[in-house]
Amino acid sequence: MSAIIKFFQKKKLDIKFKKVGAGHRLNEKTDRSSAAPSSGGGRASYQSGPNRKEPTHESQRAGEAALIRFSQKNETTDPKVTMKAQMKREMEAERRALENVQKTQASASGLQEVVQESAPVAASRILFKCPELGSVVLPHNEMEEYIREYLLNQLADEPEMTSALMIHTFNKDKVKVKACVETISKYLDNIIANPEEEKYRKIRHSNKAFHERVSPLEGTEEFIQAVGFQYKTISVDSVDEIFWVMEEEVAKDTERLKGLKEVLLLAEPIRPQLDRAVQVFSPSSAATKFDIPDEFYCVSKEELMKEQQRRQEAVEKFGMLRTKAMRERDEIKELRKYRYALIRVRMPDGILLQGTFKAFEKLAAIFEFVRENLTESWMPFNLVTQTGQRLPEDSNLAEFGLAPAAVVNLEWDKEVLKDIATQQGELCQKQALKPELVALITTLK
Repeated sequence: MSAIIKFFQKKKLDIKFKKVGAGHRLNEKTDRSSAAPSSGGGRASYQSGPNRKEPTHESQRAGEAALIRFSQKNETTDPKVTMKAQMKREMEAERRALENVQKTQASASGLQEVVQESAPVAASRILFKCPELGSVVLPHNEMEEYIREYLLNQLADEPEMTSALMIHTFNKDKVKVKACVETISKYLDNIIANPEEEKYRKIRHSNKAFHERVSPLEGTEEFIQAVGFQYKTISVDSVDEIFWVMEEEVAKDTERLKGLKEVLLLAEPIRPQLDRAVQVFSPSSAATKFDIPDEFYCVSKEELMKEQQRRQEAVEKFGMLRTKAMRERDEIKELRKYRYALIRVRMPDGILLQGTFKAFEKLAAIFEFVRENLTESWMPFNLVTQTGQRLPEDSNLAEFGLAPAAVVNLEWDKEVLKDIATQQGELCQKQALKPELVALITTLK
């Protein structure tokens, strides 16, 4: 309706201007008495000076009221204009917020240099270890294959324990593993309670529960054989069927079966653990310069930049107003951009201790990493960002803005330092890091 009213108002205004006649320049000298020609016998739009009368009191009040209505009308903004202004304000606020975040991250962790400057390769690739199997360090896929080969090689010597570990390690779906373990445990419970009952010592291979929960998983056949079941073909109603069968003598050893059940229930999967790739650097002005491998990102750096550009263009082109829920989803996406984080911890003497972490590890992992590399591991300390913010141990690295790289400072607990000074007469000046680490110190260029 407002658009229609404006249309007719404009038409009416055009008609008035046509009746007034031709226009004049502001600096043109004209005779006011002849400045109001009529058109088509129409009345002049204003009278000459001598005939003008002073407005009455009622006219003045009516004029004031009209001015008030006009000013109020001008203050009323078109909804489209309001939306556009709001959109512009939101975009500007987001731009400023993004700039602030980038500045904070740049000052706290040198992320600006990550993109703009090259530096010595601090972490060429992500490596994994498995302390249970020795000191071997390999890329993730190779380490998983190494674990598989290790278990298969151990199967002949320790079939019961090894096959239980195979079930938990080779199958990644925890829900399916749980269902499998519960089903096998139920079979063993029935045999333990009724060792002489033949029906409990036989498992039909085509049984629905066995076929769906046990048979598809790796390691189950090896465990069933280790328990004492044998693969047999039995004729049932003149039809040959496959069964897993346990002999009565084997079933009577209930203590052994109880032990095997416990082994199956308590076994833990053997998983590759991220190797911290510990490095130590002498004090350097290049501490905040990182060269981050592509493995640190869920997508490539180029794709990240393109995605950011697409989002900006979409906002500018379509004027999309983002709700709180949309912004929260974008924040979650932002966090999921990184797989790993490279953390450098600056000691009070300036030496840098570097380690690699998963982006969603708790910050407590950094504290543990530092503590196990200190000469005095009992000494309480705080980890502080470049902007002076303390790291809370219960948050994760990505949420706290430490991915993909950051530098944090170690600060000793002041009260403890004060007590040491009181007892020893001076502050402890020992090397913070273990000597074997300091021996490996290198220089950042």
